[in-house]
Amino acid sequence: MSTSSPSVRIVLRLVGLWLFWTLVGLAFASQFYLSSSLLGRTVPWSEAISYSLEDWYVWALLSVAIRALARRFPPDEQRPWRTGGIHLAAALAISLVYVIVRAAVGQVHGILVGEPAVFGDVFRPLLVKTFPFNLLVYGVIFSASHALDYYRKYHERTVHALELEKHLAEARLQALLRQLKPHFLFNTLNGIASLMHSDVAAADKMLVRLSELLRLTMNQKGQPLTRLREEVGFIEKYLDIERLRFRDRFDAEIVIDPAVRDVEVPSLLLQPLVENSIRHGLEPKAEGGGLIEVTAKPGEGDTVEITVSDNGTGMPAGGFSREGIGVGNTRARLHEIYGKAHQFELANRTGGGLEIRIVLPRTPANAHE
Repeated sequence: MSTSSPSVRIVLRLVGLWLFWTLVGLAFASQFYLSSSLLGRTVPWSEAISYSLEDWYVWALLSVAIRALARRFPPDEQRPWRTGGIHLAAALAISLVYVIVRAAVGQVHGILVGEPAVFGDVFRPLLVKTFPFNLLVYGVIFSASHALDYYRKYHERTVHALELEKHLAEARLQALLRQLKPHFLFNTLNGIASLMHSDVAAADKMLVRLSELLRLTMNQKGQPLTRLREEVGFIEKYLDIERLRFRDRFDAEIVIDPAVRDVEVPSLLLQPLVENSIRHGLEPKAEGGGLIEVTAKPGEGDTVEITVSDNGTGMPAGGFSREGIGVGNTRARLHEIYGKAHQFELANRTGGGLEIRIVLPRTPANAHE
């Protein structure tokens, strides 16, 4: 039987209720025993326990009714006097019910121990001694019940808000990924179209490579993260296409430390950055000899450091006037997944060219939740 079934939950709640009131009864039994001893009227420990537990087990039963009243008539800022009047009347009634039930329990207890008593003889002293205290107990139970309900509602609202935030973040990530895939596809198709009239064989090879890339893309399940080795496999096929397009005017070096090959990184992380290096770094250069370097290695602490660099024209003074779709999209996705727990930097290399440096935690804060 599942521990989450309604019947099991009811049993657990009843056991918890019994344990709670038993602890309360034992606490008051200790106080009763000690105070009686200090006053020189020592009572047996068993008598202190039985007397106290009889008191609080009666309150255990009545607390069910008090909790129902607290839920039925919670504090109302619009009509405080109405709610206050209802609970004052309920407190008086339940306090009287307590005295009646407790007197009956006391009478039964007297019969069991061989000391029978008349109901009125038990009822009258209980009414005088406990009635004001009973009103206080009602107030405590009502307040505790309201506090529990308030906490439960607050917890439910918090969980609901977190769920909404999670779904919103996932929706934004999916939207960014959907934006990136057509961007990559259209740029590749444009490259193929530019070769159709000058080098049909190269264009044919590019189509084959593109079909392989599309197969890899279609096999992805839309998850925001993928393993770095899978991302590297994707970028290697993409570079095969770009080499055909640029007729081997550039080369690429990919160096991945084995320690980080299975680290999870955002899907399509490298492709837009490599594309940015080709289009804005190497393509403006008329001569060949271009080089793109992709590296990944363990960073400081529990991080991975990824760099994409080229020996192209670099970044103009004052930075780019605006970021392209690929870089801007990547920056937004990293922020959605990692928040402030990542670094994304663009800087000119010594000797020419641009370097994009990314530092990611190995365990994202809110991915795969």
